[in-house]
Amino acid sequence: MTEFLDLAVPSDDDRSARAASLRSRDAVQRGDKDAWLAIFADDAVVQDPVGKSPLDPTGLGHRGKDAIGTFWDTVIAPNPIRMDVRSSHAGGDEVANVIRMTTTLPDGTQVGCELVAVYRVADDGLVRSLRAFWEFDALEFTAPS
Repeated sequence: MTEFLDLAVPSDDDRSARAASLRSRDAVQRGDKDAWLAIFADDAVVQDPVGKSPLDPTGLGHRGKDAIGTFWDTVIAPNPIRMDVRSSHAGGDEVANVIRMTTTLPDGTQVGCELVAVYRVADDGLVRSLRAFWEFDALEFTAPS
C-alpha cells in the first residue's frame, strides 16, 4: 500500500473543491500556467504560505488573476514541482489536502516539505481562495545523487 492517494483528474463538470484542488495539482505538475489560472475566480486570493514570508512580505496573499499569474511566474514556473496527496478532507465548499511537495532545482537538488492546502470554491467551481500552510524552516534539502 502506498503512502499517497491515487487521485485522478476529475471530470470537467465536477465543481467540488476537491476537483478544483486536483486540477490545480495537475496544472502545476504539467507546468501549464493557463490551465492553473483558469481554475481561479477573478477576485481569488492565493496565500502560499499563509502569513508573511519571503514569497508574500505583506502576508495578505496574491489577490486577483494578475497577482496570481505573477506568483506562478516567480514561484511555480522556474522549477518542476511534484505534489503527492497523503490525504484529502472535504467539507462544504472547501477541501484540505495533506501534501508532500517536492521541487527539483536546476542542479538536481530536491527541496521538499509537508503542507496542508485548503481550497475554497463557489457554486461555479472556481477557486475563491487557496491557503497553503507550510514553514520555511521545515524545508528539507536533498543533494543530487
